[in-house]
Amino acid sequence: MTSTKVDQWREIYARRLFVTDLLVLVWVIFGVQIAWFGLDSSTVAVRENAALAVSYSTISVIILIAWLLILHVYGTRGYRVVGTGTQEYRLIADATLRLFGMVAIVAFLFQISFARGYVLIAFPLGLAVLIFSRWMWRQWLGMKRARGQYVSRVVLIGSPASASHIARELNRRPEAGYMVVGACVPVWSEGEEHLAGTQVPILGGLGDVLAVLQTAEADTVVITSADELPPQRVRELSWSLEPGRQHLVVAPSLVDIGGPRIHTRPVAGLPLIHVETPRYDGTKRFAKRTFDVIAAGVGILLLSPILALIAMVVRLSTPGPVLFRQSRIGYKGEQFNMLKFRSMVVDAEERLQALTSDTGEIGNSVLFKMREDPRVTPVGRFLRRFSLDELPQLFNVFMGSMSLIGPRPPLQKEVDLYETHVHRRFLVKPGITGLWQVSGRSNLSWEDSVRLDLYYVENWSLTGDVVILWRTLKAVLARDGAY
Repeated sequence: MTSTKVDQWREIYARRLFVTDLLVLVWVIFGVQIAWFGLDSSTVAVRENAALAVSYSTISVIILIAWLLILHVYGTRGYRVVGTGTQEYRLIADATLRLFGMVAIVAFLFQISFARGYVLIAFPLGLAVLIFSRWMWRQWLGMKRARGQYVSRVVLIGSPASASHIARELNRRPEAGYMVVGACVPVWSEGEEHLAGTQVPILGGLGDVLAVLQTAEADTVVITSADELPPQRVRELSWSLEPGRQHLVVAPSLVDIGGPRIHTRPVAGLPLIHVETPRYDGTKRFAKRTFDVIAAGVGILLLSPILALIAMVVRLSTPGPVLFRQSRIGYKGEQFNMLKFRSMVVDAEERLQALTSDTGEIGNSVLFKMREDPRVTPVGRFLRRFSLDELPQLFNVFMGSMSLIGPRPPLQKEVDLYETHVHRRFLVKPGITGLWQVSGRSNLSWEDSVRLDLYYVENWSLTGDVVILWRTLKAVLARDGAY
């Protein structure tokens, strides 16, 4: 795909998003107006003066235009935010909240007596449907990108080690829209045709970048390490790229640090990157606890018939208690009793030693995981496949020993094997679900489990928690990695 085609699909995709946004907002705004006022032409007085009455249809048009405009101003259709990550959704929410605030201010200043239901229904409903429509587009775009379409074709520049690392990470997430088509490295062994551990071809040295861009039909250069590229060379490379059609990206050596913690600030001509220290107290912790209490309480109330049914089935199916209580390590390294519906035979712990010595099928070097564990009961196998055995942990969340989202709660014997840096996972409460669950669950290696847990600890946010909850629902329905 040439640079021209890349630019074309970006423009076409942005136009499609605009049309969808327009249709969504027309449906929501005028739908709420008709539902609230009927088909009659209702009016609202300005400064309580009947002579300045304005119809709700006119107000709906004004809100529609303002909503579309603020979505554009906030860059919600920019190619840098669409397709992956939470920034697209966050920008839509920010733009909608700002517009709602402006409408409220204008209504107060000009004494416009809106029907409260009209406003209080239109904005939340519009935000929800906008985000859903963008999510649908994202699924479509992800499928296209998995086939190599609608992507930026990337050439990596840097040391073989750093280029290999970036290539593996980008290839692991094709939905991000970066297809690595080649690499330029300063030195490589004779006969070495690909970056180590990848199928990315080495197409030349650092002086061959422009020629490689042309032959590989690439449109993006990613600098993976700057040791071999002094500032002058980077500057010259940026000047040589075609403006607007070829792009330069620098991948800093900042591993597993989320975007909200990174701020670029120009100082004395230097693009300094500020990395905020993660904070685990104050309003963020209060907001997370409030979210946990409300969500867990509502979940317990809504799921109480299912909880009762599962408890009865477990009690009648095999001998033993309904609940399985196990000591786990939680916030600040303190022990707590984690609750589950019993899914194994009553002497499961006694059989564990024999299993670990008789089979080599374990999840990873620290966690024992077995696909066909003979200790699991028939009912327990069904509960585990759909994660129903985890539901009693809602009571752990409500009482405060756990959170809805967080690192996996470990056993003491697992903690005894931890390296020093892994103890950072105890800076937040353990969760019923987390990045570890939505990224492979029992199929993950120990290193990947630790990396995902620590990434969450370092970068958690309420927006991220909502995304993880949504991904958890998808993972549970797909039964991915659950056994």
